[in-house]
Amino acid sequence: MATMNAETAELVKSGFLAAVPFARTLGVEFVELDHGHAVLRLPDRQEHHNHIGGPHAGAMFTLAESASGAIVIASFGDQLDRAVPLAVSAEIHYAKKAMGDVIADARLGRAAQEVVAELDAGTRPEFPVEIELRTADGTVTGAMTVVWTLKANPGGRPADGG
Repeated sequence: MATMNAETAELVKSGFLAAVPFARTLGVEFVELDHGHAVLRLPDRQEHHNHIGGPHAGAMFTLAESASGAIVIASFGDQLDRAVPLAVSAEIHYAKKAMGDVIADARLGRAAQEVVAELDAGTRPEFPVEIELRTADGTVTGAMTVVWTLKANPGGRPADGG
């Protein structure tokens, strides 16, 4: 798959942060973005700490879900005139106490072309995004899977592009 050009990446980043105010509220930052891959960071802030001094589980959930959403926009942005992306389910596992900045490294779990082909065929595709949560030093602290769908827009562009 071709690498996303810098202009497109900046459009996706700014559009995502404009559309997701809670991610902005938490100060979520983009580290890396490409087709099928996104890395976001949750800066360590006292106001987001839990009772043991690390980032609150809800803040880490938001970080991971945001990374998955960024991949969806980056991978399927050209389909948004005919389909809306929706999260279907999410499952998160917290493995170790996270301290300091937290990184969410997310990868698309199916080839984007397969997903678009299903949309073209008139079905409602579902696809996973796998996210690894880790601290800045690389310690893995958790994992999350978000299953997404592309729901066709009523009155949107027909699948044949006409």
